[in-house]
Amino acid sequence: MQRYYFPVVTLLLLLFTLVGFSDNLFTNTGQPSNSDPKFIIHGLLCGAWMLLLFVQANLVRVRNIGLHQKLGMAGIVIALGVTLSTIWVFIMVWKGWAAMSPEVKANRILLPSFSIFIALAYLQRRRPDRHRRLILTGTFFMMEPVLARCYDPVVVPMMVGWSEPQIEAAFLPWLFTLWIGLFLSLLLYDWTTMKRLHPVSIVALLWFGLIWFTVTSV
Repeated sequence: MQRYYFPVVTLLLLLFTLVGFSDNLFTNTGQPSNSDPKFIIHGLLCGAWMLLLFVQANLVRVRNIGLHQKLGMAGIVIALGVTLSTIWVFIMVWKGWAAMSPEVKANRILLPSFSIFIALAYLQRRRPDRHRRLILTGTFFMMEPVLARCYDPVVVPMMVGWSEPQIEAAFLPWLFTLWIGLFLSLLLYDWTTMKRLHPVSIVALLWFGLIWFTVTSV
């Protein structure tokens, strides 16, 4: 588990991304968002981040630390691009805080959380235990759009005989089961490999919970 956890989880994140945005990539390439510069740039940067995350995890697995460190600088540039492009999208689709659903509100806080965790990961790059957890949990924060878009192509086709209200009602439980499951998998990794929970893993999950408590209470 110590050797394969990060490669496997980052592969899952990459696959979730490809499946969630398969319509943009493969099945409905003529949709309006595919000709909108802000979505094109944002999508390319997010895709590059997921791909690099998987590559970096496997470079560590095969102990090619030199190339891992060189690509790390590219990762910082891509992460900055993800941040700026997401802000661009947020500004262009802004309709006011009161008009936002809890999921949309949460994403407005999860973006700076991603950016802060990645910045901390860079500062902690000489502490591998902190570095890789900050990178991974920072990426977990940004997974809502990806996981949400996986629901229709992956889950809904299996709901044969379900009514539309039942399908809609099952969405949030499914989303949070999968999303929180990512954080819990890291806690399981901690316990399996160290017999304790790493502070970064705990703080990330608590922060995630606090964000959702705040947006559903305000």
